Amino acid sequence: MSDDRSVDTPLDLVPVVEALLFASDTPVEAERLREVLGLAAPADARALVEAFRQQLADEGRGLQVLEVGGGFRLVTRPELSPWLVKLARSRTRARLSRPALETLAIIAYRQPVSRPEVDGVRGVNSEGVLDNLLERRMIRVAGRKDSPGRPFLYETTREFLVAFGLRDLAELPSVEGELILPDVTTPPDGQADAQAELPAGDGPSDTPAPASSKDSPEPAPAADPHHEDPRPGGA
Repeated sequence: MSDDRSVDTPLDLVPVVEALLFASDTPVEAERLREVLGLAAPADARALVEAFRQQLADEGRGLQVLEVGGGFRLVTRPELSPWLVKLARSRTRARLSRPALETLAIIAYRQPVSRPEVDGVRGVNSEGVLDNLLERRMIRVAGRKDSPGRPFLYETTREFLVAFGLRDLAELPSVEGELILPDVTTPPDGQADAQAELPAGDGPSDTPAPASSKDSPEPAPAADPHHEDPRPGGA
């Protein structure tokens, strides 16, 4: 007995189409539906999707089927978006701690920004807070900074915009002044340690460097033999 299903009974397959679209996180192509359902042609799969779409409309459901990216997706209706925004906003705000909101604000206004820069503004280590925001998909890694150690750069995500009811970053509330990030450039490995080992008064920062000939036009002392006759055998 064959396992092939026939499109002569489309209502039997409409719930299957619903399940397939619901379970997929990417658009499902008509050809893929045809293959999974054992249909004769992609046109039969399209007919089933259209039957499911009409069923949703007739019942006034909160979902709809859209054809995007070469396939079909099951999505919420646009008129219901205000309720979804409220849900995401209330859930996110309830979970975000004060340090998380503080860190998120720094990234939102100065993105892309590295962890050392965030630490410099906050004055504390922000590694744990950044990991938490990454898990909640409020921020993402945007690349690496071209500086010693090449730290990750962070920026906000679409989930951040949805959670705070923003269409884009241009809708961020304006703030007085400018958030200035501290200079966190790290010297090459070993240089900082070598300078730290110098005793007080011996480092180059304690004693000004002598002026070069370009900085001071004063002639060299006449008594210096090296300036009088640098040739071998001179005085």
